[in-house]
Amino acid sequence: MSDLLRVSAALQKQASRDLAPIWEVSATVDAFDKLEHVPDGYWPMVIRDDIGYSAAGIHIDQDGQPLALISSDDSVDKWSLTASHEMCEMVVDPSGDRQLTSDSPKPGQGRVSFLVEVCDPLEAADFAYSVNGILVSNFITPNYFDPVQSSGVRYSYTGAVTAPRQVLRGGYLSWKNAVDGHWWQQTWFDGGEPSFRDVGPRDSTSGSIRGFIDRLTAERTAEAIGRGRVSAQCAGLTVAQAQKSLTGTATMWRQQISEILAQPPKRRGSAGNTAPKPVTKKRS
Repeated sequence: MSDLLRVSAALQKQASRDLAPIWEVSATVDAFDKLEHVPDGYWPMVIRDDIGYSAAGIHIDQDGQPLALISSDDSVDKWSLTASHEMCEMVVDPSGDRQLTSDSPKPGQGRVSFLVEVCDPLEAADFAYSVNGILVSNFITPNYFDPVQSSGVRYSYTGAVTAPRQVLRGGYLSWKNAVDGHWWQQTWFDGGEPSFRDVGPRDSTSGSIRGFIDRLTAERTAEAIGRGRVSAQCAGLTVAQAQKSLTGTATMWRQQISEILAQPPKRRGSAGNTAPKPVTKKRS
């Protein structure tokens, strides 16, 4: 539970500080130890030792709301990165069907409809960053789908993506070609550069478009994310590396709390200061 609380705090900061201003969304992230404790209206991200397959994914429940299943690991970095990935995509596109139109990266295709999966093009751990020492997923910005590159434009949160519709090593991009109705991908799972593949028409039994795409890439996504912080060269300090500072702050707080509690009750003010003395007026 201590790990869950630390990760949820990091995801809350990422959601409000990083994701919200860029994608104009809002969300709160809270930790609960049981499903029975989750209030109505929440979109659950369930952390389990075994979710039955090799990668996490977002599903649609019987009420049409998103539900994420995330496989835990001995390393907090691995499942925190996955949880961040699912949280970002869940908040930006709850239904899993959001699309934006732009020019296809494949020559000759013209205009196509891209599935808005904000973490997929740079999902590998190599491009992750840290919040509160917790490893979280990088994500693209809306300008990622611009038709042309412009100077001074931000295409991903950390700047790792430097051009529209660019796919980084370990990531992928998915779109629908209206001419033949097929879904296409540009992937960079192997080799020295990205490659294209035709994955055919959507399987209507797979639920959302995201569900259809996730089934095609689940194992490779798990590999890209699973490398963990060892591949995240610019991720920042880990919790362990920052522990000296954290311990010093905790010691300061404990000392101050002890001093406040040691004061006689009559001297305690509302903010821990000396209570004000009553004021009386002299009659004329």
